[in-house]
Amino acid sequence: MRAAYTSAVVATLVNEGVVFPHVSGISAGSSNTANYVSRDPDRARASFVDFAANPDFGSVWTWIQGKGYFNSQYIYEEAYKHSLPFNWDEFISNPAAVRMGAFDCEAGVTRYFGKEDIPDIARLMKVVRASSSLPLLMPQVEIDGTKYCDGALGSAGGIPLDAAQADGYERFFVVLSQPRSFVKPPYKPEAPYRWFYRKQPAVAEGIMSRPKNYNRVREELFDLEAQGKAYLFFPDQMSVNSRTRDLTKLRQSYAAGYAQSHKELPRWREFLGL
Repeated sequence: MRAAYTSAVVATLVNEGVVFPHVSGISAGSSNTANYVSRDPDRARASFVDFAANPDFGSVWTWIQGKGYFNSQYIYEEAYKHSLPFNWDEFISNPAAVRMGAFDCEAGVTRYFGKEDIPDIARLMKVVRASSSLPLLMPQVEIDGTKYCDGALGSAGGIPLDAAQADGYERFFVVLSQPRSFVKPPYKPEAPYRWFYRKQPAVAEGIMSRPKNYNRVREELFDLEAQGKAYLFFPDQMSVNSRTRDLTKLRQSYAAGYAQSHKELPRWREFLGL
């Protein structure tokens, strides 16, 4: 739900006609990727703000039922058919390359799905769901016989810099959902996670390794920024957490993200040569 802030970046990029040849996302970043590539600023906002008021969005009760604290089956694989429509034609016709990362729960690595792996909207929504499925809070997602969860558990730590680098890019526009000063602390104690995922040790290891991976990639981004090779968008503030459901707080977070995006827009244009 921190993406209530960064979805405002998506809306600004689309409204200002900023076009990228490559777009990568992990976790909520996959939803932002899909909404950006489909050129839909209204859906970008709705996905992380107004949609939270939907009675089928999820709750402690759906978590007890095994559907997840966020009712991911509904959110990703059903809502696009009615309450949160998606422009598939615009998404698939956009020439931008797409990479969405989901964590392979057995192999212990993040797999990036591209348009070549996504023949239709149903597959797209399953991939976005897999990429976004938080451990403990949401059920894992099976794709072609393999179980996946939140892509942030992989070596990228949730920041898909490696996906863009693998495609040959050397300059990056990076949108993060924590302030510049944020350093991810270790998860403690480890024992409950390792016990819960004792049949999937790769997931437990992914959870435990995420802070050091996130912080390592963050430092790499700072080095790229210093070299003039990366523009880093960090929220000036982050008043919500990943589980926030309060509509007023989400709207305020989006408004803050929108204001910051427009404040930084001249610097975006300068970095991108627009």
